[in-house]
Amino acid sequence: MTFKKLVFQIHKILGLSTGVVVFIVAITGCSWAFRDEIESLYDDYKKVAPQETAILTPTEAKDIAKSVFPNNTVHGTLFKKADDAIEVIFYDAKPEFYQSVFLNPYSGKIIQVDDHLSGFFAFILKGHMRLWLPKEIGEQVVGVSVLIFILILISGFILWLPKRRKNLKQRTKFNWKKTTKWKRKNFDLHAIIGFYVCALALVVAFTGSVLSYNWLKYALYKTVGGEKEARFIIPENISKSVDTYGVKPMDFLIAKLQKESPNATSYELHYPKTPDESIYVEVSNSEGLYYNADFRFFDQNTLEEIETPSIYGKYKDAKVADKILRMNYDIHIGAIGGIAGKIIAFVVSLLIASLPVTGTLLWYGRTYKKKKTP
Repeated sequence: MTFKKLVFQIHKILGLSTGVVVFIVAITGCSWAFRDEIESLYDDYKKVAPQETAILTPTEAKDIAKSVFPNNTVHGTLFKKADDAIEVIFYDAKPEFYQSVFLNPYSGKIIQVDDHLSGFFAFILKGHMRLWLPKEIGEQVVGVSVLIFILILISGFILWLPKRRKNLKQRTKFNWKKTTKWKRKNFDLHAIIGFYVCALALVVAFTGSVLSYNWLKYALYKTVGGEKEARFIIPENISKSVDTYGVKPMDFLIAKLQKESPNATSYELHYPKTPDESIYVEVSNSEGLYYNADFRFFDQNTLEEIETPSIYGKYKDAKVADKILRMNYDIHIGAIGGIAGKIIAFVVSLLIASLPVTGTLLWYGRTYKKKKTP
C-alpha cells in the first residue's frame, strides 16, 4: 500500500466515524456566531432611565435577587453603565441551574428573570458542547471528535496535493461544464472547499480543543514560553477577619473601580465563598471581547488589592504567552476580529459542516456504484 493510499484509508475511516459529530458541532457553531447581535434585538428590558441617585450595593442586589432563588448560589453581580440594569447571576453545577435576575439599579425593582438553560441559543450551545447528551458523555465525544478532525484536515490536505504542478489549478477552482456529472461536482466541493477552509478550520478546531482539554491548554502555554499558572486562581485574603462594625467593604468596591476604570464596559463582582477568600471582579474593557479584561482581586476586609499567580490578572501585566492563551476563546468564536471576524467564523463553520456531507456522498458513490446494464 502506497503512502497516499494509507492516508486515504485513514482519512476515510476517521471521517466516517466522526462525520455526524463534526457536522453538528460545526452547524451549531455557525448558529452561535451572531448570538450577541441577535439577542440585542430583543433585550430592551436591560435598559433603565438613569437617575441622579445612588445605585444598589452588591449586598443589596444579592439580597433582593436571593428572594427569587433563595436556595441557589449567586455566582456574581454584573454592573454596567448608568442606564443598564444590574444582573445578578445564579449558577449551580449539580443539578445544573443558570439564571439571571435583572434589577433596576436605583429602585431595586425586579425587571425580569432569564433562564440561560432554555431557549434557542441554550439549545444550540448544548448541541455544540455535548450533542444534547449528558454532560459527562457528550463533552468527551465532542472533545475526541474535534481532535480527530484535526487529523482529518491534515490527511485531507496531503490527499489534496497534486502529483504534478500543472494540475494545481484544477485543484483550486471549479471548472464545471454542462456535461459535468454530480459525482465530479461533489468531489470538487469536498476537495476545493476543504483546501480553502483547511487553515482556518485548523484554527477553529485547535482553539476548541484548548477549551476542552486542560492538558492541551497547559502544553500550548508552556510551548509559547508561559511562566505563570495557566488556570484561574482566586488568592486568599491578606488580612485576618476584622470587625468592620456592620459595614461591608465590598459595597464600596464598584464605585472605586468605576473611578479607576471609567471607560470599562462592565464590572462583574464575585462574592467570596469563604471568609478567607478574596473578592474578585472582572472588569471588561471591550464590548464582546474577553481576552483584555482585567481580573482584579481584593481583600474582603480591607479592599487591599492582591496579585494572582495566574495568567488571569490585569491585562497590562500579561506577557505575550499570557495574551495568546487569553485570546483563545475570542479567536474560537471570531470575536477577536469584530463583526468581520464573526462573519469569517460563520462562513468557515458553515463550510466545515459541508465537508462531512460531501465526504459521505463520495464514500457512498464509490462503495455503491450502480451496475451497468448489459
